Amino acid sequence: MRNTAQIQLIGMIVLSLVACLPGKAQLEAKKDTTIILISDLGVQLQCTEALNDLYNFKFADAEWKFRYLRYKYRWHPLPYFLMGLIEWWKIMPNTRNESHDKVFLAYMDSTILVAENLYKKHPPYKIEAAFFLSAAYGFKGRLYSDEYRKQWTKAASAAKSAMKYLEVSKEGQDLSPELLFGDALFNYFAAWVPENYPALKPIMWLFPKGDKKLGLEQLKEVSYNAFYTRTEAMVWLMRILNNYENDQARAFQISEYLYETYPDNPLFHRYYARMLYSVGRFANAEPVSKEIISRIDSSMVGYEATSGRYAAFFLGQISEARRDLNEAKKYYELCVRYAEEIEATDSGYYLYSLIALGEIAEKQGNKAEAKKYFNKVKKNSKRKDEAFKDAKRRLKKMEQVD
Repeated sequence: MRNTAQIQLIGMIVLSLVACLPGKAQLEAKKDTTIILISDLGVQLQCTEALNDLYNFKFADAEWKFRYLRYKYRWHPLPYFLMGLIEWWKIMPNTRNESHDKVFLAYMDSTILVAENLYKKHPPYKIEAAFFLSAAYGFKGRLYSDEYRKQWTKAASAAKSAMKYLEVSKEGQDLSPELLFGDALFNYFAAWVPENYPALKPIMWLFPKGDKKLGLEQLKEVSYNAFYTRTEAMVWLMRILNNYENDQARAFQISEYLYETYPDNPLFHRYYARMLYSVGRFANAEPVSKEIISRIDSSMVGYEATSGRYAAFFLGQISEARRDLNEAKKYYELCVRYAEEIEATDSGYYLYSLIALGEIAEKQGNKAEAKKYFNKVKKNSKRKDEAFKDAKRRLKKMEQVD
């Protein structure tokens, strides 16, 4: 396997996500023997409201609350990490957009700087500091390993640091379900990667042995019982169940919950539409997908061409299933436009929209237009791709008829 895929998978393994951990008002305050500081209900309430704003893409409201936390707990990595989390979710709807990278990385570096101070100089906070260090390095590694950034050396370095601190933070897992999150992801992917990519087995020898079943159990426990990392855990659990565990029913339930809880989150909105389409609930998928396009048209925060590409394709498929070719053509053309806008012309949604447009043109007696679409598929796909083979077969058949 190529180095790019190797680094991406390793980055996935070490990614330890965290939503929020509370601190204390002053280090000089009365001594507290609690190492994992999650008992401060006041901070919990502040974090809960701010995180709800964050996941619902109310970034200005979330930022105001997180800035207050930074003023009050500036000695602690929590507020710097949360400010970085805002930038991370700005990136999430379309990872091709690099405009938020610089600010995001600056907040992760600030998190690391403050957490290192706690880790080295204040032993009672060592496990908590390690938790934030692992999370910050994990996030940096995930960004560097993104397919549109490809900064493999930086990704590998961040992954190495994340693993170092993940091992330390694991010592406190019995103190809080929050700390199970990083270990859950590691356990699952450390076992999943060598099973699915045998060529990576020599690399995996550098890491402790994983346990896929245990990883899933831990991730479910975090999803059910954690307070701060619950939403992030649910996102990962949903993806794993749908993409790797063939448990579409449970993945659908999670996607529905996330969408209903955070209705203005474009990523949750998009995933819910995708799940509705995948399970064949077209009557529900149609209005949910149309709402995505409507929000793009109204320039709602976070809604852009990536989500539009998904929604338009689903609507094209639904219209075609109803034999409404004109409506299907409209949405397939919209999908093509969205994909070209973000230069995603190698994606399946783009290529199969072109094939569908070619089919419609052929049915409507416009062979010249059909050929144009099929040739466009060949131009934008690789010879081994099924879309390329399909377009080639259709063109050949058309030539034989002519």
